[in-house]
Amino acid sequence: MNRSSNSLALLTDLYELTMAYGYWKCGKAEQSAAFHLFFRNSPFHGGYAIAAGLEPVLDFLRSFRLDASDVEYLGTLVGNDGRPLFDAEFLQYLAELELTLDLDAIPEGTVVFPHEPLLRVCGPIVQCQLIETAMLNLINFQSLIATKASRVVMAAQGDAVLEFGLRRAQGIDGGLAASRAAFIGGCAATSNVLAGKRFGIPVKGTHAHSWVMSFDSEPDAFAAYAEAMPNNCVFLVDTYDTLQGVRHAVEVGRRLRESGHRMVGIRLDSGDLAWLSIEARKILDAAGFPDAVIVASNDLDERLIQSLKFQGAAVTVWGVGTKLATAYDQPALGGVYKLGAIQDESQQWQPRIKVSEQLIKTSTPGIQQVRRYVDDDGMAIADMIYNELQPIPETCTAVDFQDATHRTEFAATVAFEDLLKPMIRQGNVVGESIPLDDIRSRALKQLQQFDRTILRIDHPHRYRVGLEHALHDLKAEMVLESRQRIKTGTAT
Repeated sequence: MNRSSNSLALLTDLYELTMAYGYWKCGKAEQSAAFHLFFRNSPFHGGYAIAAGLEPVLDFLRSFRLDASDVEYLGTLVGNDGRPLFDAEFLQYLAELELTLDLDAIPEGTVVFPHEPLLRVCGPIVQCQLIETAMLNLINFQSLIATKASRVVMAAQGDAVLEFGLRRAQGIDGGLAASRAAFIGGCAATSNVLAGKRFGIPVKGTHAHSWVMSFDSEPDAFAAYAEAMPNNCVFLVDTYDTLQGVRHAVEVGRRLRESGHRMVGIRLDSGDLAWLSIEARKILDAAGFPDAVIVASNDLDERLIQSLKFQGAAVTVWGVGTKLATAYDQPALGGVYKLGAIQDESQQWQPRIKVSEQLIKTSTPGIQQVRRYVDDDGMAIADMIYNELQPIPETCTAVDFQDATHRTEFAATVAFEDLLKPMIRQGNVVGESIPLDDIRSRALKQLQQFDRTILRIDHPHRYRVGLEHALHDLKAEMVLESRQRIKTGTAT
């Protein structure tokens, strides 16, 4: 069997295919359904997330098609009786399948909150299921990394942040996706050259300790590097003695200046970064290099950067690697994909709900949209999730997700924006492809619409997200009906 293929259509969990087969067998394959992709808790114990990963989703859906090798492989799968898992007729159905879905999505770079659908997928239920896993994979990881980057950038308080995580990232694809998402979240550049080529992200880098160690002395190493690359001189000064390394960098910096070039700066990769950066700054300034930057690396994250800033560290550029590219303190966003409505035989939409003993795991029914209300200054007030199957009164009431006794009324005069935008209609991409620079700018601008207390790193103030009153009542009614059926033994 030829197992080499460029197709990604089988980037899915087996249960998506077994369900698809079940729908096909019982004649439900073309029944229309509506699914929503959302997360239940903000990552990193924070108060928000940054939506990312949409462009890769659109790329995946554009090229979605099972090729001959995919179908051939599925034909080799067997059940516990040793017989083929799928009928040949079903495999032929998959071979001929073309997506006819509608996809609405919150644009990349948007600030988002728990329970809000980042994606809404409507179309034949088989198609909705087959793409579920890939969409979760793409949206979960990139939104997680974009959010982490956003937190790191905010901690840096205007200093440039460079993403240095490729060598510690989760594989090649993880490294590329992390670089892309980190740029969306606000990083200024990456060390990942392939990401620079593919996505147009600025790339930055200088030399490692091995460069210095390969020479007989540190001054020789710096001088050789300056001669080889006089336009890229950031010297790594902590191979032997950090402050002596700064002095050696100054010596080479003077020779660079005499030859018409300039020393960009130094990098600290170990030790007490606060104290060393302050002392290094003194040396650089006294030697006539007040514009030389001090780059810091060494297992940084937003909390350590915040601490170093509090200590008065003289760092001007932060290189953040492992803890950014791997989302070190929270390895997954936990996004889910839930059925919200399904069409009956008369083509009428019927809401669906998943009920759980855990309130947070009870899904929201209907075909959902997210409305963001803003004040006269353009600052976000609150978000409201509503059901497009229900009429919305001019004056809306949002019932808080966490406290149903807290209700916010919005007059018809309050400005708002509906966040889910059309991206695919009948399988064809209709949404505009946005340059990555513009997505990054959008994320930075979006953050300015929210009070700083909502964005702070620890113990953030909670931004209000609620259900439109009629949707809240529908959800409550469906939960009660479900529990009543269970109680009376009539659950279906």
